[in-house]
Amino acid sequence: MAKLSWSFIALLLFLSLSFTLDVSNAGGEGSLKPEQCKPACDYRCSATSHRKPCLFFCNKCCNKCLCVPSGTYGHKEECPCYDQWKTKEGKPKCP
Repeated sequence: MAKLSWSFIALLLFLSLSFTLDVSNAGGEGSLKPEQCKPACDYRCSATSHRKPCLFFCNKCCNKCLCVPSGTYGHKEECPCYDQWKTKEGKPKCP
């Protein structure tokens, strides 16, 4: 019985570590292929009332940076290229 519970604990530890490694490698600059930009931007822009311009600029940024930050808002630190691309006025270009 004790051997079974230690095996179970070891299995859980292994699975949690492998999941942590997968999540930590997810996202980041250059992590997407160009064909993955549209679905990533569809989700990124899903909560905005300005969907059409959001999708336009998100796809433009994704095609350049091959990255879209997680979530529907914020988290731009995950994609430095996406975060640092600015308009002529110095405002963020990427949603």
